[in-house]
Amino acid sequence: MKILVTGANGYLGKGVVKQLLDAGNEVIATDVNDKLIDKRAKIIIGDIFNIENPYEFFEKPDIVLHMAWRDGFIHNSLNHINDLPKHVEFLSKMIHSGIKQIAIMGSMHEIGFFEGSIDENTKCNPQSLYGISKNALRRIIEIECKDNSVIFQWLRGFYIVGNTEDGNSIFSKIVQATKKGMKEFPFTMGLNQYDFLNYDEFCEQVALCVEQDKINGIINICSGRPEKLSDRVERFIKENSFDIVLKYGEFPDRPYDSKAIWGDDSKITQIIKNKC
Repeated sequence: MKILVTGANGYLGKGVVKQLLDAGNEVIATDVNDKLIDKRAKIIIGDIFNIENPYEFFEKPDIVLHMAWRDGFIHNSLNHINDLPKHVEFLSKMIHSGIKQIAIMGSMHEIGFFEGSIDENTKCNPQSLYGISKNALRRIIEIECKDNSVIFQWLRGFYIVGNTEDGNSIFSKIVQATKKGMKEFPFTMGLNQYDFLNYDEFCEQVALCVEQDKINGIINICSGRPEKLSDRVERFIKENSFDIVLKYGEFPDRPYDSKAIWGDDSKITQIIKNKC
């Protein structure tokens, strides 16, 4: 399959591109720069929002995996709202030009404040500009895909655990702090429970979803179980033998963060089984 990956130079994009290439797919990787992109891919540097006919420009891919997104960790950045029509226009052009399958990276932040297991039928009530924009994009593109007989996949991501410094997650920030020689890391109380997935496994799940077209719609990229934030971060520090301790209570929890939230893994489990 020929798969176009947008945002290929991003924290997640680089890992997913590698997974797709390792599985033998033809990958066209695009972003505004290519510093982190696996050089086995065909790399096209450019701004996807300023291409008149992206389907032709990117050599008529079978699938587009749309991972491009600005300010993902700045939840109330106005760029989420300002960029939304651009994402819609780009994907709409692909839909009306002949693309067979569209997969988009989503987020559990679309759900808003919720406690318990999330599945594809869980109602969304996003509490941040990031969540609002992602949810709006999902609803718009889902309708367009249905009206044009294009396979639609919304890959709803949960929390990623990675030990590299090129990211904005709590785990990347701990890596950055350790490299700076910090001995203490300011932290919340860490009582909230989330669904954590190691970076490589996260990227593998995304790739497996895109490589098949039998299980579609909203698919949770998740572990399927909750774990207390403090426990996972303490374990992360131990796993990496970091000489740093958490300074609890330095920051308050964000008011829109759920106390315990995790993904229903039934769809992704079936996809993995089918692959095996």
